[in-house]
Amino acid sequence: METVRFDELNLDERILRAVTDMGFEAASPIQAQSIPVQAEGLDMIGQAQTGTGKTAAFGIPLLEKMDPESRKTQAMVLCPTRELAIQVAEEIRRLAKYMSGIKVLPVYGGQEIVKQIRSLKGGVQIIVGTPGRVMDHMRRKTIRTDEIRTVVLDEADEMLNMGFLEDMETILSALPEERQTVMFSATMPHAIADIAKKFQKDPVMVRVVKKELTVPKVTQYYYEVKPRNKVEVMCRLLDLYSPKLSVAFCNTKKQVDELVQALQGRGYFAEGLHGDLKQEQRDRVMDSFRNGATEILVATDVAGRGELRVFVSTDVAARGIDVDDVDIVFNCDVPDENQDYVHRIGRTGRAGREGRAFSLAVGSEVYKLRDIQRFCKTKIVPQSIPSLNDVTAIKAEKILDEVQEIMNDGELERMTAIIEKRLLAEDYSSLELAAAFLKMSMGDDYEDIAEDVRPLRDLEDLGRRGGSRGRDGRGQRDGRGNYRGGRGGRFDDLDEYEGRRSGRSGMASLFINLGKNQNVKPGDILGAIAGETGIPGRMVGSIDMYDKYTFVEVPKNQAEMVMEAMKQVKIRGKNVRVEIANRK
Repeated sequence: METVRFDELNLDERILRAVTDMGFEAASPIQAQSIPVQAEGLDMIGQAQTGTGKTAAFGIPLLEKMDPESRKTQAMVLCPTRELAIQVAEEIRRLAKYMSGIKVLPVYGGQEIVKQIRSLKGGVQIIVGTPGRVMDHMRRKTIRTDEIRTVVLDEADEMLNMGFLEDMETILSALPEERQTVMFSATMPHAIADIAKKFQKDPVMVRVVKKELTVPKVTQYYYEVKPRNKVEVMCRLLDLYSPKLSVAFCNTKKQVDELVQALQGRGYFAEGLHGDLKQEQRDRVMDSFRNGATEILVATDVAGRGELRVFVSTDVAARGIDVDDVDIVFNCDVPDENQDYVHRIGRTGRAGREGRAFSLAVGSEVYKLRDIQRFCKTKIVPQSIPSLNDVTAIKAEKILDEVQEIMNDGELERMTAIIEKRLLAEDYSSLELAAAFLKMSMGDDYEDIAEDVRPLRDLEDLGRRGGSRGRDGRGQRDGRGNYRGGRGGRFDDLDEYEGRRSGRSGMASLFINLGKNQNVKPGDILGAIAGETGIPGRMVGSIDMYDKYTFVEVPKNQAEMVMEAMKQVKIRGKNVRVEIANRK
């Protein structure tokens, strides 16, 4: 497909300025194809993978239609999770940077609803929210839908997988008939087609074929770590591999500054690069890195969002790091976008050389890496964190090699005399003295992180987040009308599978104070848990509903977190109480 520049899309000058500030010149394929369709006011289905620029693809047309003089809600974006809702709202705000009077508000569970109500009363043109919390506001009449002219369903297939089908239908049914309905989905299951048939008018289909993104010369690894151990693991890898030059990427400027400070405190020659630096400072940092005076360059993201973006001359950080001798790239934070990962690791393995990329993944970030692996058709290999013995042995070997070179050079007479004099005066051997010198040379900077030792997990063995739960995405019912979680997905380990199957091993049963009499459905329970906690829907076990209460199975190690997250949640407008079940 021919490259389309944003200035060729006939955009509002204010939006074009914001896009330029964000470092973009050419539109992605989904943006180039879908923006003109939406500009005509047509209903649309956009099929594209995560990480292809979908937010701007619908955010720009939304802003083009906004009336800043009106304080009423004019557009609504539905997202499957609160994290995505926040991210989408932030990006639309950045696109509206030069459009005064435009307010964008994310609404989601887990945040005090009173705060959201206060913001809504002040007037909001664009609402970005999760289905459950949007419905809650609609019941309270704190969200008025009479002036909504555009609705966007972002990651519609994920909302389906998380049990939001009925919520989506309820919300769409409550919106004005004269509106534009836009859906974006990575896949097109039958249920999505049914929604389109029911709520859209002759939608235009825009499909973007997934582009394979690979960096064949880069060997890619990942390590599962705890947040507090990131610096320690990175230092061990630096000492183990001794790269001449390396680049580390973080997701925020604050994280860059903190990492640089930590590395410098341990004696590494590290410099940071991000958007707060003046041009002359950036030039100085890059010159120092190219000349080898700086061993480690710590930078913000390639195409980051908001404060994540950094400009080096006219390009953003990673594209501006044009150095052929980078040995290793560290992803200290896993990027949100697939292309960002490729641009990052593309800083090594250049000019025909081999390179390495190390990603430090915390918690659910392994699912991001799994999606990156699938999208890029690459292989990111799990690795054990190097032990203290491994690193100490390597570091000692390198120091002893340097000592050997000094010995070969000779001219040690004066030093030998000093050592002999000390040995005669003190009661210790030359071997003990040499060992003390070696220990002093190596330092004592390493921390004990034995608790981070965990089984290696191949990314392809991780089950699909929010995977399909039966044909309609909502699981299956047994003969009593109770919900049973789908079995089609894969599980992280055998215990999880057995827990789902038996209801005991690896699973905890929770009691919820709502049931059939409150018109609560299994999808409501599943959606609330998945939306509030981020637990993949497939990890929720059986949901057994009775007239006045419900039992639901969740992984034991997540039970406390689920109970805490559900404290402030309402399901169908009713307060929720969740506790460990006692069925005896």
